[in-house]
Amino acid sequence: MLGYLFQCRVALLDAIRRIKEQESFRVTIETLDDVAFETDGSPTELLQVKHKIRREGRLSNASADLWKSIRVWVDGFTTCKWSRDTAYYLITTARAERGSIASCLRADLQRDVEQARRGLDEVARTSSNRDNESAYTAYRSLSQADRRLLVEQITVLDGFSDIVSVDRDLRRELALVVKRELIESLITRLEGWWFGRIIVYLQGTKGEPIQSEEIDAQLERLRRQLREDNLPIDQDLRDLEIDEAAFNFHPFVEQLRLIDLINKRIITAMRQYYGASSQRSRWLREGLILVGDLAVFDKHLREEWEIRFDEMMQRVGTGTAELEMRMAARDLYKWAEQEDSLFIRPECREPFVSRGSLQILSDRLLIGWHPEFQQRLECLIEEGTL
Repeated sequence: MLGYLFQCRVALLDAIRRIKEQESFRVTIETLDDVAFETDGSPTELLQVKHKIRREGRLSNASADLWKSIRVWVDGFTTCKWSRDTAYYLITTARAERGSIASCLRADLQRDVEQARRGLDEVARTSSNRDNESAYTAYRSLSQADRRLLVEQITVLDGFSDIVSVDRDLRRELALVVKRELIESLITRLEGWWFGRIIVYLQGTKGEPIQSEEIDAQLERLRRQLREDNLPIDQDLRDLEIDEAAFNFHPFVEQLRLIDLINKRIITAMRQYYGASSQRSRWLREGLILVGDLAVFDKHLREEWEIRFDEMMQRVGTGTAELEMRMAARDLYKWAEQEDSLFIRPECREPFVSRGSLQILSDRLLIGWHPEFQQRLECLIEEGTL
């Protein structure tokens, strides 16, 4: 499981690095290889990604990770699944032994393609490792010229960051996107989107690759949301499903029943209440907003409500029949349902935040809709009904 998650994290890290250098590319997962990068519809780089729970794992000359990767690449090489100048990368948390085949294929000054080829020839000819036999056979089927061409395209990145340390690498790559204290919030949301996007890709019947423009757009969207005049809105809270029974005895729900609101509108209020409560809690946990900021926002909402409530009370007057009071209250509640101009931050304009925050205040009996909401709800609380 760690291997699959590591593969996805490495793909994201590599994609972010490439965005800085390439205008446009596509990413595929578990198709031509563990990870593949394509340009103009053709794969340019294929990545085999191996994660070891123990970082001290060794990448020896007969390593299964090395030879399984070669078998995959030989197959595509000989069947023309990709062009012959496609680059191959073996990314692994294991370490290549000094003087080994893998160590000769690192991207450094000690790189020695010819020595690596001779080593592969020797292992494929003499090794008795049955697990690698199909890989040895595939490699031996190549001519000497093709072996040289294949090996020239291989780069080994051993001792790579493990799944936890990749987070550190992501932080480094994204250091200039947002303020340092917001990096955690950025990575959490970026990875959440990335894993969701991979799921959509793997489930898709057409298997549409992930476009670099999508990644770039998501980074820009998150960067804007994490500015001082904005706050991030999490997609899961926009699309959430709720257990209606869990809210049946909340005061804000009873306030809506008190004015004879239909059930569908009450369920919408439940979603807004839960969504706003959850989003506000996340902002607080991540340090994106302070308790005092929420208090100021709630005070502003109460002031706006009070203007409309007082206007309703003046219109209703004393001695008004219950039916008329409920009709007036429903008119007032339309404002809460449709409110989209009261923002917690100038650029944070998601309606469920303000509408759900009004439900939170209603739940605390700080605001209400029925002219006599306080007396009636407080009686129910004292009776233990709520």
